[in-house]
Amino acid sequence: QVQLVESGGGLVQAGGSLGLSCVASVSGGIIESMGWYRRAPGKERELVATVNSDGISTYADAAKGRFFIYRDYVKKTVDLRMNSLKPEDTAVYYCNAEFRRYGRSNRNDYWGQGTQVTVSS
Repeated sequence: QVQLVESGGGLVQAGGSLGLSCVASVSGGIIESMGWYRRAPGKERELVATVNSDGISTYADAAKGRFFIYRDYVKKTVDLRMNSLKPEDTAVYYCNAEFRRYGRSNRNDYWGQGTQVTVSS
């Protein structure tokens, strides 16, 4: 099982920066990928950035060059630093963990409760 607790987010002016943090509590297995997704008003949830178990990061095109993800495998945390924020970055941001039970090959997604990021123009 996995529990994810997020922190950070809030209101910022366009061009500003914000940081998001997520810490995982894990039992009975391991986290493979860990990262961030977001859901803007009226839109589907979409990938922002993730880091897999090999340390390889994946970014959405909208995040490349502005957002930076960092994962600490010991502390089981994942941080997202967001720079040069735009109004279109306004969304609820969700921490995600892809969990695999010991001895199993299938993976399950776990989600945090979400944290609001609002960028004013």
